[in-house]
Order: sequence, then C-alpha cells, then structure tokens
Amino acid sequence: MKYLSYLFGGLSAAYAGYYLVLYLYRWEWQRALISGVLLLVIEGFLVCVLLLARMSRLENRLAEHDARVEEVRRRLEQSRQAAPERFRWLAARDRDGTGRTFVFIPVLMVAGAALSGVAFVVQKIAAATVRPGAERRLAGQLAALTAPPDPAPGAGRGAARLEDRPPVPPSRAGRKLTMLVATVAGVVALVLLRESLADATQTRPEALPDSAATTVVFRVEMRGEEPPQALALAAEDLWQTCRRSTAARNEQAFVQRLEDDVYAGVIRPALTSHDLMRLHGCVEDASTHRATARVLGEGQAEPRR
Repeated sequence: MKYLSYLFGGLSAAYAGYYLVLYLYRWEWQRALISGVLLLVIEGFLVCVLLLARMSRLENRLAEHDARVEEVRRRLEQSRQAAPERFRWLAARDRDGTGRTFVFIPVLMVAGAALSGVAFVVQKIAAATVRPGAERRLAGQLAALTAPPDPAPGAGRGAARLEDRPPVPPSRAGRKLTMLVATVAGVVALVLLRESLADATQTRPEALPDSAATTVVFRVEMRGEEPPQALALAAEDLWQTCRRSTAARNEQAFVQRLEDDVYAGVIRPALTSHDLMRLHGCVEDASTHRATARVLGEGQAEPRR
C-alpha cells in the first residue's frame, strides 16, 4: 500500500507539473494556478505518506526496544533470585547451637565482623529502598549490548541466524554504481530541461508577419439563461481584456458577431506568432460575469496585392 501511494503520488505530481509548465507556456494563468495548487496538494500528500511510514517504523523499533529491555529486566530478576544470600555465615546455623566453634577471635576479626555487619545492614537497606525503575533503566542501558533476537520460526530460510551473519557487511558496489548513474542522469536531465524551458519561454524580438490582420474566432458560453445583449457584452468584455495581453500595440482591434454565440476578433496590424499564442491563451483562460470563451480558429489575413 505504501509503494502504491508513492506511485500514485509520483504520477499525479508529474502530470500536475507537466500541465503547470504547459499552461504557463500557453499564457493560461488561471489553469496554471490550479495546476500549481494541485501540485502543492500532491506534494503535501507525499510528505504525509512519508512521515506516516517513518513514524510507523519508529513505533516498531520502539516496541522492539521495549521488548528487549523487558527481557533484560527479567534476566536481571532471575539472576538476583538465583544468587546466594550474602553474609550467610553471620546467621546462626541452627537454633540449638550445634555447629558453633568456640575459638579465640582476635580483635581484628571482631572489627572485620563489625564492618561486615554494617555492610550487611547497608545492603539490606539499599535492597529495600531501591525502586523498580532502577532495574528498568539498567535494562535499557544493557539492551544496546544484547545480541539481535533470533528470527521467528516461521520466517523461513531467508532469515539467517546471528552466527551465520558476516561480522562485516559485504560491499555493495552495484548499488553505489546505480546511485552514481542515477545522479549523473538526473543532473543531465535537469540541465536539458532548464535549457529547453528557457528557450521556450524567453522573450526575443520577432519579425512582423506579412499579413494585413490577425483573426481569432471564438465561441462564448454563459451559465444560465441570458439575453443576447448580455452575450454580446460578455464577448466584448473578453475581447477587450485579452487584446491588451499582447506585447504589440493593437490599437485597431474590434470584434463582431458571426452567429448566435460565435464572434470574430480582428487586430491590425497582424500579430506575431508569440503574441497570437498569448492572445489564444488569454481567450481560453479568461472569464467574466459567468461567461467563458473557447477558440474555434485563428489565422492571418493576407494583404491585398
């Protein structure tokens, strides 16, 4: 499911980025904004998927670490219970006094016995006042020194045991070579993409076409029932808005009605190919008072000979 999400997000991001560049190239700003917002949403989705995967991995590692700490703590408890009681020789062997040895005890032995008794009392007090968290902290510190757990019985033959693992991981030259080739290919593709995008979007002087005028035929579409006067006003508004989107000074520009909702815009002198593309993109992308337009055709009017 994780890799499916990565695949879906990557393809969606690629399509959104492609249409973002395409609409910017066509001067269709509204559609470019929508594609850019969609690209940001997809990037946020991919980031969330990656963060969720990392958090799930961290949770699994914390659960495994807690299990190992608990195992070490149980081992510490077992070792403490199995250890013989310290200073047992100070206690009486039996109640009737048998087994006692009536020998002369030097002063140094008495002092040693007294110090041993004090140490015995200190050990008992420490054992009675120590908290369970101390053993847990000690187990957590020792968990880093424990060996990795053996594979589960149902893991199959692919999971090697600890003694079968090599002390030093083998060198992966193939992976390094693949990463190097992928990095070089990415850098080359980025340079080529930058050059192509710069060549397609840079502004350069163009020669004026040998034509009398430029004509753009478009259809106006409005939502809801509107009178013909409203349709004509919307077509005029769209045309006056888009005629100013070109770099050329198109003072002689007018629009006339051909059919019910089809209009033709004429500009003199004729526009260059780049300005015509900007005008086409503006007409396709602009909207005014619930009205949109769709370009049906465009061309250059030949001059009179």
